Parts: sequence; C-alpha cells; structure tokens
Amino acid sequence: MKIELQILGSALRATAEEMGVVLVRSAFSANIKERRDCSTALFDPNGRMIVQAEHIPVHLGAMPEAVEAVRAREPEPGEVYVVNDPFAGGTHLPDITLVSRTELGYAVSRAHHADVGGMEPASLPALSTELYQEGLILPPVPLGEDVLAVLLANMRNPDERAGDLRAQLAAHRLAEARIAELCAKHGRERILGAMDELFAYSERRVRAGIRSLGDGRYEAVDVLEAAEGDLEIRAAVTIDGEEIEIDFAGTAPQHRGNLNCPLAVTRSASYFVVRCVTDPDVPASGGAFAPVTVRAPEGSFVHARPPAAVVAGNVETSSRIVDVLFAALGQVAEVPACGQGTMNNLALGNDRFTYYETIGGGQGACPDDAGPSGVHVAMSNTRNTPVEALELAYPIRVRTYGLRLGSGGRGGHAGGDGVVRELEVLEDCRLSIVAERRRHGAPGARGGKSGAPGRNLVNGEPVDGKLTRALAAGDVVRIETPGGGGWGEPS
Repeated sequence: MKIELQILGSALRATAEEMGVVLVRSAFSANIKERRDCSTALFDPNGRMIVQAEHIPVHLGAMPEAVEAVRAREPEPGEVYVVNDPFAGGTHLPDITLVSRTELGYAVSRAHHADVGGMEPASLPALSTELYQEGLILPPVPLGEDVLAVLLANMRNPDERAGDLRAQLAAHRLAEARIAELCAKHGRERILGAMDELFAYSERRVRAGIRSLGDGRYEAVDVLEAAEGDLEIRAAVTIDGEEIEIDFAGTAPQHRGNLNCPLAVTRSASYFVVRCVTDPDVPASGGAFAPVTVRAPEGSFVHARPPAAVVAGNVETSSRIVDVLFAALGQVAEVPACGQGTMNNLALGNDRFTYYETIGGGQGACPDDAGPSGVHVAMSNTRNTPVEALELAYPIRVRTYGLRLGSGGRGGHAGGDGVVRELEVLEDCRLSIVAERRRHGAPGARGGKSGAPGRNLVNGEPVDGKLTRALAAGDVVRIETPGGGGWGEPS
C-alpha cells in the first residue's frame, strides 16, 4: 500500500508540475515565461488542495478560497471558471485564477498578467485608493468566448493577454487528460484513497512539527511604510499541543492606500511561515494548513473590506506578515534574520506595451551561514527577467544589473546583499514603483545588524518608495534593493 501511495502521489504531483511547464512554455509575456510568476495545483472533489507545483507561495496558500468560490457555482465537467476578485477568492487583480472540473476534483492555475486594465499600465498603480482603479474585477464566472472578449477589451496589449490566458487553458486541458489517464489505469477509488492519504500525511507531519516546538505564546510587531506614515502590524502566535493560532489583533486599521490585503492573503503568508518552521520538506497540500487558525480583525489592513485597494497587499503586506511571524516564532525556533521584506515591484508601460517585474534582494543570515544575495525571498519565488529577453521584447535598455555590495547587515554571519538594477526607457511611458523597506532596513537577529534600506532613483534623483509618474524616452530608473539582516553579534 505504501509503495502504491508513493506511485500515485508522484503521479499527481507530476501532473501539477506538468501543468506549470505547459503554462510557462506556452505563455507570451516575459512575466510568465521568463519570471514564472504563476502557480498550479490539483484539488479533490471536496475542494481540498492535494498537490501543488513548487511555484509562488502567496498564490498557493490562497488558492483554496478561489476553489470554494467556484464550487459554490456548481461548475459542470468541462467548464472552466475565471476569477480575480480579491474578495471572492482572489489575491490582487493581476492574478487571474482558472478553475476547471476534472474526473476527480479540480485543476487550478493562477498567473500574474502584465495588465488587467485600471488607471495605470501594468495594473500596479502606486497611488490607488479603491479596487476599481486597479483593473477589471471578475467574480467567479465561466470562461467562454464572450467573457474572454470582455476581458481583452479591458486590457492593454490584448494579444499578449490572450496568449497568456490560452496558455492557462492549455494547462487545464493537460490536467483533465492526465487525471482521466490515472483513473483509467488505477481506478477512481484508488486515486481518491491516495488523495485522502496525501492530505492526511501532510497534516500529521505538520502537527508533529508543531508539537516539537512546545506550548507558549509569542508576540512580535513590525511596520509597513505607507505614505501617511508607518502602519503597525502586530501578531501573537499561540502554540497549544499540535495546533497553532495566529492572531493579528492590534494591527492598524484598513487605510486609504493599497497596502490592504484580503484575509486569503494573510492566511497564505501565515501558512507559509508555519510550514517553514515546522516541516519545510513536507509534501505541500491543504493538510499542512489544517492545524493553523488565523484570526484578523475585520476592517484591519490584513483583513480589508471591499472596495479597498489591495494591489500592494498581495506583494508587500504578505512579505511583512512573513517577517513579523518569523520574528515571533524565532523566540522558540531557529529561523533566519529578516530578508529584504519586499518584492520591489516595478511596472512600465504605455498604450503599446506593458512590463512588470519584481527584483531580488538580500536574504537574512542563518545561525550557521551568511544569507544568500540577489534572491527572491519569502512570498515570492519568481526568477528574474534576463537582460536579453527584456531588451528583445520591450523598448527598455538595461544599463546596470549586479549586486549591491555591502548592503547586507553585519553580524556573526552577514545578511545577503541586495541588487542594483538600472533601466533606460526608449519610449515615453508611465512608471509605477511599489516597494517597502525604504525607510527601515531588514532587522538582524540575535545581535545582528539591519540590512541597508532600499533606494529608488529617477535620473539620479531619489524618489519615494511608492511612486507613479510619467517618463520620457531616455529617462533612467535605478532600483537599489534592500540587504538582508545579519545574524549574531558582529565579530
């Protein structure tokens, strides 16, 4: 039975991975085909996540709520539903989720599209104050040709958007075929039994990891850098036996900017931290989330009410949730110092092109080694856009791309260094930057020093961490990303 379970579990995981390969290789935009800003997973008939590809943490932990929103519509076999509404199972509007029925549950893909409409190209307005400004809002609806036509009519560069959506659809057709093959070969009941056991196995391993931490209550506080001042985020983590409760009571209220996030994103970041601290090698499934309860005051910026702007919540607030929870659990477990704590979101575009990327930085040092440099940390797991691919596809020239040496925090082990990325635009366009850790560097741990805060410059002049403005051909944008915190007293 154990051998059969391993075979069936590997087959299911391989299907989720193959979905991701089809999506990446078929996509048109650099954001998906180069940076791989997408995720895929398989769910059982009860809406439980059974397997996922190793993609983007912030996507995957929030997927169950999208599936629940679609299941409430009772989809028919062969139907594909589309959703991006952050308050109906989505994360932020550029992340478009497709959910389709298979013979044994649901196939799910989520991809960050380089534009979904809204007030600014690339749908990443730094100064949005309500959701309607950030793009087209889609509740769960069947994705037919009519809906696709409405989608594309509201998106910039519709040919590229159509290519990316059809790449997602190709991944779903692949999943439907692979699940049908598994059922024909092994039988539906065997596959269902394997799904149950995979879910339960992940849950058992995470519960054992929680139990090994020991009971207690651990608190931490950090801030996000809103335009009106710092927003405080508070977390209390209570370990009781083999369960964890995470409570964000005391966190600042929902605000007028776009650092708000829906509860699905807060849960996703919380699940990621618990998995890292308890059993990072556990097979990823919804069972790993079962022992975790997340509470957040409704109306706080980690449990926002519609129509709050949320485009930065998915990328920046999720990163800070990870930092504050690692700080709390660092009182009972060995965890790294804080990494850069931001995704350094950069968007450029006009009526002809839209381009979006996140930029790596320094990871925090560990108890036994220095932090890696120039990597995407925490809730991001994307790659960079290669210089050759960027310059081939867009009117952008890369002038500088390298490590920001010395930006990691000092310590017994130094934090990783950030990155310097300097882009010259070759056409008039719009620029949006949404970045954190510009006022406060990533904290060190156990006496380690903070990493250097990040900096943004346009034509050599420092600009705000959150910015939307016009650029003229020849203008140069320079992003210097934060370093990671150091570990231990510097020698």
